[in-house]
Amino acid sequence: MRRGDVTEDDGTWVGLSLDLRDRLRPGLCVYSAGNRLLISQGDAPVLLAVIDPGYAGVDFWRTDAYRSIVPPLRADEARALAGSTQRWAHRFARFLADAPDGPLHEGRWLLSPEGRLRGRDAGVPLAEHWGELLVEGHPDGYIDWFVHSGSWEVLPSRPMPDAGDSRVKAYRKQARDGTLPPVLTWWISGLDCHLILDGHARLAAAIAESVEPALLELRRVTPRDELSARVDEAVGAYTSEIARFAGLRATRSPSVPDGAALMGPVLARRLRALDTAGRPTWSWPLPGGAARWDRIVEEVTNSRDWPPS
Repeated sequence: MRRGDVTEDDGTWVGLSLDLRDRLRPGLCVYSAGNRLLISQGDAPVLLAVIDPGYAGVDFWRTDAYRSIVPPLRADEARALAGSTQRWAHRFARFLADAPDGPLHEGRWLLSPEGRLRGRDAGVPLAEHWGELLVEGHPDGYIDWFVHSGSWEVLPSRPMPDAGDSRVKAYRKQARDGTLPPVLTWWISGLDCHLILDGHARLAAAIAESVEPALLELRRVTPRDELSARVDEAVGAYTSEIARFAGLRATRSPSVPDGAALMGPVLARRLRALDTAGRPTWSWPLPGGAARWDRIVEEVTNSRDWPPS
């Protein structure tokens, strides 16, 4: 896997670009059968979901099968990385690349702190804000696309621990010290929300300490072939504009600017946007289709009446 830092013109870090070329299907995989989704880690169903016929939301059933792709993070490692989201992005990238049961597959990805989460309004307590962002319910629940449209909620991949949990207590000191590692999330377009890949206890610790949690969002971005074609289009548009300015200088006045100062920044913004533009999450057809999905539902729910009609 190739990786490289993405920055603004002023050097501000935007995220970490990941380019994977040798994994056709991930170990943590999204399968689809019509309006039904299955997220499976290896052979183990992690999440079953069915999209509302009116596209108002998603009913989900979460199993306890998910296993984090990130090994336990040591306190000395957290101190060494000093709460730097950029440095943690490189660390998590190694975990993602090495994990056979992670979400990465062939293509381009971005690990970025600038996710789609709705920002906290002034004066709103942090616990209240995250109480609205976190999707509740275990084993079943509902991701509301109507009431929470544009919020891009966060779905824990396992039940959130409470403030008294031993792991949360250990992380609360790091939250106070400013060395708490980021929470790793995966943007899944079919759910229109973020799935927590690692960091449930860290998120709970940050909320308990009223400390804004650091986040790293993993999302799929423009694939190589499309990126190459779009770059050619952007460069072609820039070249055409420069030629237009040259024509104006020749036919009207030498005082007409050559256009580089105007169009150069436009080209730079277009290229940067192309490099980080999100793309829908890939899903694979579920072998056996809807009938297979129904059988998995019966197995994991013990034939409970789910999804609700």
